[in-house]
Amino acid sequence: MLDGKRIAVVLPAYEAARTLTVVVNELGRVSVVDDVVLVDDASPDGTAELAESLGLFTVRHEQNGGYGANQKTCYRVALERGADVVVMLHPDHQYSTKLVTSMAAMVASEEYDLVLASRITAQHNALSGGMPRYKFVANRALTAIENVLLQLKMSEYHSGYRAFSRRLLATLPLELNSNDFVFDNQIIAQARWAGFRIGEISCPTRYDEESHSIGLKRSMTYGWGVLATAGRYRMATWGWWVPPYLAHIPTRAGGAVAPAESAAVGD
Repeated sequence: MLDGKRIAVVLPAYEAARTLTVVVNELGRVSVVDDVVLVDDASPDGTAELAESLGLFTVRHEQNGGYGANQKTCYRVALERGADVVVMLHPDHQYSTKLVTSMAAMVASEEYDLVLASRITAQHNALSGGMPRYKFVANRALTAIENVLLQLKMSEYHSGYRAFSRRLLATLPLELNSNDFVFDNQIIAQARWAGFRIGEISCPTRYDEESHSIGLKRSMTYGWGVLATAGRYRMATWGWWVPPYLAHIPTRAGGAVAPAESAAVGD
């Protein structure tokens, strides 16, 4: 608990058996965590069975639905189980579990509704942590374009470590978002459109043979999806066309929107 709010960590998992035990053991040392939910997207490596043996509340997808579909289930289940703050963490041990408390506190304080752990602003950033150089360059280029089109000042949009307020998750029509990786960017666009407050925190990361990472072809598909999401957001602000995942959001559900209202830690 933090400030009287129930904290849940959700783990969207696919083939996470090799790293899950160490992540769960580390989360066990985070005193503020009240609940841990793992959603297994039809992994063939026994991830769900391992999660259950570790005592996690486990939900299984009988068929692989995609990364976005996994997150949709994560958030729905976390809210059903009474979470006030939900921290989404990839269970591949790429991100530091030690930041769960800090990220949850930023949301529990009601200063932010969405917090991203930035791999870019950390002293030991994604590149020094082993991120492939082509992905680092793409990350920087896409982020620069997204900042212009969404009128934000984020250091990156592509982190798999995030914290959300219950109000944000209950308000945004997440089911209208993609079931694939671009879900991550659509939820940021939705949060921005609704006026929710977005913040960042620096996070060291590690890339090794056990860390999941999509290949070049999927990365290119993701990149085009990111550009499309940012472009559609800008068209919506101009009144040209509003995509369904924005059109169904109550006007300014999170409050007034001001240009570049989000700033990375250290800005």
